[in-house]
Amino acid sequence: MLEEVRITGLGVIDDAVLELSPGFTVVTGETGAGKTMVVTGLGLLFGGRADPARVRPGAERAMVEGRLRVDPAGHVARQVSEAGGELDEGGSLIVSRSVSAEGRSRAFAGGRSVPVSLLAYLADDLVAVHGQADQQQLLRPARQREALDRYGGGQLATAMADYQRLYQRHREVSAELATLTGQAREREREAENLRRGLAEVARVAPTAGEDAALLAEEERLAHADALHLAATTAHEALAGDPASGSYQAADAVALLAAARQAVDGVTAHDPALAPLASRLAEAAYITSDVATDLASYLQSVEADPARLAAVQERRAELTRLVRAYGGLAAGGDVEPAPGGGGDDLAGVLAWTGQAARRLAELDGDDEAIESLTAEEARLAGAVAEAGGRLTILRREAAATFAADVTSELSALAMPHARLTVAVTPSPDFGPHGADEVEIRLAAHPGAPDLPLAKGASGGELSRVMLAIEVVFAGADPVPTFVFDEVDAGVGGKAAVEIGRRLARLARLAQVIVVTHLPQVAAFATTHLLVDKAGDGSVTRSGVVKLDEPGRVSELSRMLAGLEDSEFGRAHAGELLAAAAAERDTATAGRGVAGAGREVAGAPASLWQDGGQ
Repeated sequence: MLEEVRITGLGVIDDAVLELSPGFTVVTGETGAGKTMVVTGLGLLFGGRADPARVRPGAERAMVEGRLRVDPAGHVARQVSEAGGELDEGGSLIVSRSVSAEGRSRAFAGGRSVPVSLLAYLADDLVAVHGQADQQQLLRPARQREALDRYGGGQLATAMADYQRLYQRHREVSAELATLTGQAREREREAENLRRGLAEVARVAPTAGEDAALLAEEERLAHADALHLAATTAHEALAGDPASGSYQAADAVALLAAARQAVDGVTAHDPALAPLASRLAEAAYITSDVATDLASYLQSVEADPARLAAVQERRAELTRLVRAYGGLAAGGDVEPAPGGGGDDLAGVLAWTGQAARRLAELDGDDEAIESLTAEEARLAGAVAEAGGRLTILRREAAATFAADVTSELSALAMPHARLTVAVTPSPDFGPHGADEVEIRLAAHPGAPDLPLAKGASGGELSRVMLAIEVVFAGADPVPTFVFDEVDAGVGGKAAVEIGRRLARLARLAQVIVVTHLPQVAAFATTHLLVDKAGDGSVTRSGVVKLDEPGRVSELSRMLAGLEDSEFGRAHAGELLAAAAAERDTATAGRGVAGAGREVAGAPASLWQDGGQ
């Protein structure tokens, strides 16, 4: 809700402050006093086109600043916060817009510079400005559909919730199915590679540690002759060679025995030799054992070309496996497999286990695709059925809404106008169904049904918008409505009906109206007078909130052209009294919660009676 607006350097307005109130506020003044500049300023504040021609001559820039009361936890506050702004200490939001004489435009929200587009975006939730320059932007298709859905009440809201739940689930399943089927060729290629690799590993059938054992065996077989010669030489050195037939060659065992015998023969003469004799005996035993082991080793070392070839061939097979799979993860990435040993046989065995698990996952995708395909088809049918229910309920709501607005237009000096709401199918189902909603108007008998902005003149369109807003009251979440030229081309009883309906709309929202008709102004709860100074400008003192005598004087001027006309003042007092009596009666009798068709929790009784 708007609490205060300050306008400087805009048109005839030099510097003016509008203190606004909840309910119905009317703005009046002499022709050319700057009343329409108020609406222009509000349009500029909420993202309207910046026209440098509107900057007051001699001023560097035009500026409009507004203070609004918003829900601190609501959508508007969140958007401002995301843009870096914040509410003030009192919980109000300050927004401003400036336009330089050169055409440069700047916008601020919550103390932070923001794109002008953000103000226009916030306006959808803050204000609906109905002026001659704004009506081409009114009731965009999305807003028409949203308001019609709210107008349809609880049954349509339930149907919408059911539809959106099915639609969202259908999108999720479709996306998952598209991902799986779109990657089918890649998955099949991966599965085939895994099968081929697993088959090759299974054919070779490696065992843990086999590569190291084969390497050792190959080394022994490849150097069998050298090993045999070395062992023979060592054995002969230790124990001699009985096959030589010579018993004169000294060997280590015989020499150690001779040394021990020599020492043992004299230990009686010197006990210090006893330990040495013992050590010689031990050396003799060890040397004899080594000679025995060398003799045994000589029996095991034989050249075996056939076995060597077999070992080398086996090692070549294992090497091919290691090169192919020892450094790969199952998904094909060139990384060591988890738990593997890198580029060795342990890595191959680790890859085998991982690849088997991955292949099981890929083979399971076929079953998942089959299941998702069936679920996607089922959900598509459910979405279509739920969308069909939405269409039926929307068409029922559209017919009732069109009849209500047409009835309102009859009382607003448009007795031959007919409003319709076209609910037509769209090519595809979307988040809100498969319907396109468009409000159309036939301004007179025989005229074709045209889109709202094309079916009426500017003055007629303001009255059509008033009728729509009254019927949509409670369905449209916008908290502030601004009307300019809503009473163009009407008078008498039709003017009274316009005032009465604006007052009804003001029970549910803040309504600000620029008017030249006293019948409309009389229904307001707050009356602002715009008055030019002697130099033709509107200054801070030029916007006055009128008290009761001031309202009588202003209405008298609007009625008779003379503030002090006795007849005019009497008529003005009569208008104010009649309007106040009707407001009091409506509030005491049924108020806003009267009986009648409910619109998404708000009553429609506001437009079903009332002096038509």
